[in-house]
Amino acid sequence: MPASPSEQNVTVRLVVNDRAHELEADAGETLLATLRDRLGLTGPKEACGEGECGACTVLVDGGPVASCILAAGSTNGRAIRTVEGLAGAGDLTTLQQAFVRHAAVQCGYCTPGVLMVLTALLEEVSEPTEAEVRQALAGNICRCTGYQQIVEAAVDAARAVAS
Repeated sequence: MPASPSEQNVTVRLVVNDRAHELEADAGETLLATLRDRLGLTGPKEACGEGECGACTVLVDGGPVASCILAAGSTNGRAIRTVEGLAGAGDLTTLQQAFVRHAAVQCGYCTPGVLMVLTALLEEVSEPTEAEVRQALAGNICRCTGYQQIVEAAVDAARAVAS
């Protein structure tokens, strides 16, 4: 009797935060599980488990993805960036600094995913409008902030980089 898909292992070679990794993963293992359980990167959070809330968002080849529904095996050969890879040790990116200035963080659970979505936006659009920031945030649920401080922080960070 052949092994079920969840019993099959796949070799995954990926680069996470500029570090190469090779590991055996269960065919059904999510990228989120790989990042958190195997690589110890706890920035991406598990919340909905359905790709709807944005807490698990990471960048794959520069684009935001819900790591809770993406099979780890599908990331073979790809570059992944988590919130831990945004800045050097002890440093903050311009966006992270703007979050601090604008008090854009309350409980913090959604913050890693929000930072990843906005990082991708700011890498693509140098000076996004408030509407573009809100559109980028559409897949991220924050129950604490009301989003205004987050939007202000993103626009402020874009201005700081542009000047």
